Amino acid sequence: MPERWHVSSAVVSVRNTHRDAVAEGLMSLKGVEIHGGDATRLIITIEGGSTGQLGDRLTEINLMPGVLVANMVFEHAEEPDETEEPICHST
Repeated sequence: MPERWHVSSAVVSVRNTHRDAVAEGLMSLKGVEIHGGDATRLIITIEGGSTGQLGDRLTEINLMPGVLVANMVFEHAEEPDETEEPICHST
């Protein structure tokens, strides 16, 4: 049976002198995407198969050089679809 799908948003606060290096590190992590930010913050999403996976990834981000703190803002989870093809409802 396929895993549940989990997604979380997070704000990563960084030293302004390390922003580019942190962004590069984040982009190399599986399941992490950067959606915006400024000189000292990056807005990201983290995807995974469980809350634990999201928490582990957030811990990994918190331990990156130049990261001051990474805080989870929101989490959402969905069960896998039972259908293999999307259902189209046309009018």
